[in-house]
Amino acid sequence: MEVKTSLLDNMIGVGDMVLLEPLTEDSFIENLRNRFDHNEIYTYIGSVVISMNPYRSLPIFTPEKVEEYRNRNFYELSPHIYALADEAYRSLRDQDKDQCILITGESGAGKTEASKLVMSYVAAVCGKGQEVNKVKEQLLQSNPVLEAFGNAKTVRNDNSSRFGKYMDIEFDFKGDPVGGVISNYLLEKSRVVKQPRGERNFHIFYQLLSGASDDTLRKLKLDRDFSKYNYLSLDSANVNGLDDAANFRTVRNAMQIVGFMEDEVQSVLELVAAVLKLGNIEFKPESRSNGYDESRVKDKNDLKEMCELLGIEQSVLERAFSYRTVEAKLEKVSTTLNVSQAYYARDALAKNLYSRLFSWLVTRINESIKAQSKTRHKVMGVLDIYGFEIFEDNSFEQFIINYCNEKLQQIFIELTLREEQEEYIREDIEWTNIEYFNNAVICDLIENNQNGILAMLDEECLRPGTVTDITFLDKLNTVCAEHQHFESRLSKNSKFLTDHSLPHSCFRIQHYAGKVLYRVEGFMDKNNDLLYRDLSQAMYKANHKLIKQLFPEGNPAKVNLKRPPTAGFQFKHSVGTLMRNLQTKNPNYIRCVKPNDKKAPRIFTDSLVRHQVAYLGLMENVRVRRAGYAYRQAYEPCLERYKMLCKQTWPHWKGPTREGVEVLMADLQVSTEEFAYGNSKIFIRNPRTLFSLEEKRRGCLENLAALIQKIYRGWKCRTHFLLLKRSQVVVAAWYRRYAQQKKYTQIKSATIMVQSYSKGWKARKILRELKHQKRCEEAATTIAAYWHGTQARRELRRLKEEARNKHAVSVIWAGWQGTKARRELKRLKKEARRRHAVAVIWAYWLGLKVRREYRKFFRANAGRKIYSFIMQRLMQKYFLGLKRDLPSMSPIGGSWPTRPYRFLDTAHTELRSIFHHWRCKKYRSRFTDERKAVFEEKLQASEIFKDKKALYPSSVGQPFRGDYLEISKNPKYQKLSSAMDEKVLLADMVNKINRANGKGTARIFLLTKNNFVLADQKTGQVKASVPLPDLASISVSTQNDGFFALKLKEGSAGATKGDFLLSSEHLIEIITKLRRTGATAVNHNHLDIDISDEFLVQFKQDKVCVKFVQGAPKNGNGASCKRKNNRLLEVSVPSTA
Repeated sequence: MEVKTSLLDNMIGVGDMVLLEPLTEDSFIENLRNRFDHNEIYTYIGSVVISMNPYRSLPIFTPEKVEEYRNRNFYELSPHIYALADEAYRSLRDQDKDQCILITGESGAGKTEASKLVMSYVAAVCGKGQEVNKVKEQLLQSNPVLEAFGNAKTVRNDNSSRFGKYMDIEFDFKGDPVGGVISNYLLEKSRVVKQPRGERNFHIFYQLLSGASDDTLRKLKLDRDFSKYNYLSLDSANVNGLDDAANFRTVRNAMQIVGFMEDEVQSVLELVAAVLKLGNIEFKPESRSNGYDESRVKDKNDLKEMCELLGIEQSVLERAFSYRTVEAKLEKVSTTLNVSQAYYARDALAKNLYSRLFSWLVTRINESIKAQSKTRHKVMGVLDIYGFEIFEDNSFEQFIINYCNEKLQQIFIELTLREEQEEYIREDIEWTNIEYFNNAVICDLIENNQNGILAMLDEECLRPGTVTDITFLDKLNTVCAEHQHFESRLSKNSKFLTDHSLPHSCFRIQHYAGKVLYRVEGFMDKNNDLLYRDLSQAMYKANHKLIKQLFPEGNPAKVNLKRPPTAGFQFKHSVGTLMRNLQTKNPNYIRCVKPNDKKAPRIFTDSLVRHQVAYLGLMENVRVRRAGYAYRQAYEPCLERYKMLCKQTWPHWKGPTREGVEVLMADLQVSTEEFAYGNSKIFIRNPRTLFSLEEKRRGCLENLAALIQKIYRGWKCRTHFLLLKRSQVVVAAWYRRYAQQKKYTQIKSATIMVQSYSKGWKARKILRELKHQKRCEEAATTIAAYWHGTQARRELRRLKEEARNKHAVSVIWAGWQGTKARRELKRLKKEARRRHAVAVIWAYWLGLKVRREYRKFFRANAGRKIYSFIMQRLMQKYFLGLKRDLPSMSPIGGSWPTRPYRFLDTAHTELRSIFHHWRCKKYRSRFTDERKAVFEEKLQASEIFKDKKALYPSSVGQPFRGDYLEISKNPKYQKLSSAMDEKVLLADMVNKINRANGKGTARIFLLTKNNFVLADQKTGQVKASVPLPDLASISVSTQNDGFFALKLKEGSAGATKGDFLLSSEHLIEIITKLRRTGATAVNHNHLDIDISDEFLVQFKQDKVCVKFVQGAPKNGNGASCKRKNNRLLEVSVPSTA
């Protein structure tokens, strides 16, 4: 019988906060602390998962854990993010419901890692196949690319996402992923030009400078020194635990997997380099005749290098930094920029360039990962976005982020209540309205099209005249003064006039998570997000593959005088689209909580966690969940769990499960007000009722355990007694048997002794008779053999004499026939010549007669006749000359006679082609099958080593002999040859490199159809025999040496001692034959050949790097090998120069 598990089993603290009793903020925090201290980082609030960032690796994300939570009920096991991911995936696959997973929390709480875990779980449990695996790999590899360009190190998180991401993963009807779409929100582009103290710019800048090759940096005109770039902060350039060089290689590999072309990657890196160069451009004032200062570039070197990277004329960009052109309907006004305005324009260009590059990357990734078919697919959305932010200094970014979280809280409450109501209706449970705080009034305060804060901000940005952040605040004080969630010192509401915690340049909004104070400084500028038209047009003029796509508004042919939409308007539109998208899906929630600010494991800061619990609205969530019934469970698992509490249901209930639960609850005398029966579940109102049932179950389990122990101990004692009783009988029987066997053995020995003497005498007598009989038979056989030999030799001499006589007759007859035939041939030739002479004379006579008779008619056709005759004569001369000057029959001969006349060009070319194909066919027809095989091996050697291995050219002229030792003929290796039960394809002497000291030992190398063998040179004893299917790959260097490594597959029988490192003068032939034979043995197209001057080999338990360097070997006549340390084996090879 399958044992049913439950969330309530072995529970540390309370696994589901809905069951927490009593429910207070202190008990809530204490429960989180208790579970966190026991490495239980996940806790439920109903179907919501609270995730605590452990800041260390825990053994709860293994493939075994994935299988443990696969296809399991949500409440069947302890809380885990895999349970939520499995519930969402199964609902999508089995019930055809679109899903969305909303991940929220503050920076450093683990949102990005949570989204990775969800995606990796879905990738692990869905189907397999080449195309499905490709889609899964592309979806997973999009993360490193977006993290490199969109994540940065902050004081709270070393890998903080500085943008919001929503990914729709599309599935087919089988539940296999077929594609996806990514949407990004509010990239923190201000970080490009300025970072707070202790933080870094986006990862890609540091990864590029640390991980790119010297050649790449030279092409990008960059230097590895971070201090040379103004946009890179230096106080935290290097971060513990972040390997920028390795991460850069990971990003390059991920871009290749996602589908970026090499030229696209180069274009992206050029734009990243251009941003760094842009930050180094500095300006100086230059006085003009009108008394105003004009900005000029100080050092034009960085400007020049940036222009070279982007293909922009230096003068065009330099002018854009000095002048600004404003266009009205029919006129243009050009004004100079001072130094501060030039710096603003430079930073605005850098922010826009990087922001648009990031948006292009998202679009490009979407093109690669989108579903190929246009049919509707099931969708699972994953939202990873900023959590609610409350800083000491909150600006426009925090205002926008908190607005988004208000919308998410609004949809969370609506969808949660809707889900509760749908379940109550489904189960026929009476629905009671739940009172809760509806934050729609706060959302309306921000987004109302008439009186909302965003509308007021846009109105101020578009209003002519002098507008500042203070005028914007004045407008808010006038319009929003009476709003109950808006507070300002200068508003008409007099109760805030004396509030000293509210500065004059700030306003405060009472969000669902608490009050947040916003400083209006920078609101106007950040909302406008202006980029001067001159800079857009300069970018559009760039001769770069990507720039024109990023700045379409710079096209002079498409001048748009309409003001671009503000940042607030764009984000409001994006949030609205996102909310409409989420409302069409079944929601799943992950609330991420950061336990401490030190990014350290095992530290739990109460005040910090309490702050996050407040602004994530977790207590409000629990109250909503507990407003109706706190706990619900299907009838079958409920009866299975508590059936031992009632005699009627224990141990087995025979009727329907609902009736069993009703009998159980009646027997326990639980008040009917504390529970309700649904169609498929029982609903329990108060957690105390559930814990009471659990307490009774634990007590009953203890009694059952005592009963089981009592019965077991009685059974064990009786079983032991019966065993002793049977043992006594068996021992007595064995003893009596032993005594009789001993007596029988003595009698048997004596009898055998007497019998052996008697049988021995009889056998010797018979042996003497048989020996005499055998000698007589051998003598008779010898005499008969001599007689038959004599008779056979006489017959042989007779047959030879008869054959010689017949041959002589044949020779004489053939000579006579030849003489007779030659005489007849001579006569026929003479007669033929006479007939030919008669025909020629007759033809000449007829010709003369005709010419005399028709001479008067010839002049009219003389030209055509002469032309035809000349052409025929020229053609005859051409063909005879071509026959005489034909080139050799070698198919590689390139010579061909020149054509004497131009009108023969076409025929001349066609004849050359026909002749070449004919001689190639003739050449091929002379090949035997053995010679074709030799040429095939030479061709394969060329494909493997040509232009890759310096040793290859010297091997071209050497024939492949295969058996260099003549092992079948050499008596020294007769024993070794007889031991081989297969045909030897190659036999050669090689040096086996000792794994400990790098010295060589001579060995015989044999290759058969299914194995390769190493044997001792002197004794011929087999040292190693390895099946070719166990061979994983072969590694060689690019140098002029004969070293090669045979790498064995992990887990194979020969892999225990490690890979083989060998050296041979016939390396090219050995590798070629190994590849041809090995590919056939393992039934695939080819065996992998790795040609590199540095590769890894497995020596027993260690991986050793074999490195080839050029230098003078110690022995002076070839390559030498030396073991440097436990991890390095160095091979010195002579220089090829």
